[in-house]
Amino acid sequence: MKSTTALLFASTVLLASPALAETPNVVVSIKPVHSLVASIMEGVGEPSLILEGAASPHTYTMKPSNAAALQAAKVVFWVGPGLEAFLDTPLDALSTGARVVELGEAPGLDKLKFREGGAFEGHDHGEEGHADEGHAGEGHAGEADHDGHEDHGDAHAGEAASAENAAGHEHHDHGEGEFDMHMWLDPMNAKAMAAEIEKTLSSADPDNAATYKANLEKLNERIGALDKSLAETVAAIKDKPFVVFHDAYQYFEHRYKVRVAGSITVSPEVLPGAERLSEIRAKIKELGATCVFAEPQFEPKLVGVVIEGTPAKSGTLDPEGGTLDAGPDLYFELMESIGASLKECLS
Repeated sequence: MKSTTALLFASTVLLASPALAETPNVVVSIKPVHSLVASIMEGVGEPSLILEGAASPHTYTMKPSNAAALQAAKVVFWVGPGLEAFLDTPLDALSTGARVVELGEAPGLDKLKFREGGAFEGHDHGEEGHADEGHAGEGHAGEADHDGHEDHGDAHAGEAASAENAAGHEHHDHGEGEFDMHMWLDPMNAKAMAAEIEKTLSSADPDNAATYKANLEKLNERIGALDKSLAETVAAIKDKPFVVFHDAYQYFEHRYKVRVAGSITVSPEVLPGAERLSEIRAKIKELGATCVFAEPQFEPKLVGVVIEGTPAKSGTLDPEGGTLDAGPDLYFELMESIGASLKECLS
């Protein structure tokens, strides 16, 4: 009798309880963004990742499993066509029912234009009328301090919001090709991206909005601590010039005032020729650059060719976390590893 009564009570409770809302199926393009999304979804669900392992968005080719994930997605986060060009057409074709959020257009981002000329060779933006602007060495509006305050300057106030994506993916002319898309390498930009991620998830899944908001607050605290730690890590080597494989680090450089003297190539899809390598070798000797950094996704032998006959050492930087395990901690491991690699090679 007791068991029958208990069963009836349990059934009544279940019937009276509201149905649990299904967590939206979230797909993310690259590891650094996936890490931010995973942090905000912690305790609710896990986002899917398209670029796993050491794959690079510069050279990636879509797989059938990626297409299936995009088709099933309710929310998709990517940086934008200037970085993940391979996703541009598939998003239009496969993610018609999803909210597609281009985080490269998130409000509050401090966006830097590509540098050109001299040690940073010219960019082919695929656009008419985009002249060589010679950005190397120019100051940028919205200089950021290291005490965790977000000060992006009036020039960046009112950046185009991504609210238009709420009703599905729409194509807009964002001037892709003009801005450096490695925006997450400034922790203040990571905060801006995280705010847009939380806003999108809370709208798509209001039942878990309180959790997303609480997770964002924790993430912001953690990013603030990371920012201060990185400033301390690189403080002693800020004046030592170094050369990178491709010009992916100016957000880190801009935030922490380290000295990138040039890049072996600007577009990693196109390997540099002998003349370009000779130019960089001469630049290393001229500036006394003490380190040249490779990347794990690309041909490391080029770095050996560049430093041959110079006193420079070689190191490795991994701006996209290719060698790291995906998850909430990856963003912090990625940024800490950049700081540690710079300090180790340049000290």
